[in-house]
Amino acid sequence: MLTTWVVMPTCLPAVRRRCHVCGAGRFRASGKFRVNAHHKLLDIWLLALCTACGETAKFSVRERVPVRSLRPGFLDRLHDNDLGLTAELLQDPAVLRHNRIALDWDGAWRLDTGGTEHLGQEAADVSVRFAARIPVRPVRLVADGFGLSRGEVERLAAEGKLVSAVRLDSRLSGDFTFALKR
Repeated sequence: MLTTWVVMPTCLPAVRRRCHVCGAGRFRASGKFRVNAHHKLLDIWLLALCTACGETAKFSVRERVPVRSLRPGFLDRLHDNDLGLTAELLQDPAVLRHNRIALDWDGAWRLDTGGTEHLGQEAADVSVRFAARIPVRPVRLVADGFGLSRGEVERLAAEGKLVSAVRLDSRLSGDFTFALKR
């Protein structure tokens, strides 16, 4: 029987970038946007606060775009400081690349296994689904889901009792499946 686990965010991830005021390396998204108009062109920034000193940083979302080129409702979501839009834009690879930032998901996600009935089973087929692009090592997910140490999970994989089509020791953020026999 196939069991489905879900890796889901619990809050917005921290943003890794050096603060130009205090030198700290982490910002937290405030959930607020700044929209600046230049005649019929808009500049849009996502605001973030340094976790150490509180300095505000602006991460560019769009630069000099015509108002009419924006999706319907997008401007309303910006003016409403929509937290869902903040989460979407933080995971947008173009925004991350353009601003030279990375996300720090430590403590910002959880694994939902759907209960504890799988813990006592001798064999389990599990499908892991990601609700957001959260880079996690599958070894950690298997260990957390079954209450094992990472060393035990690596030993089971070496013995051939833990099988998956993906590498279990590298970070991934896409759906995968695995089979475990004890």
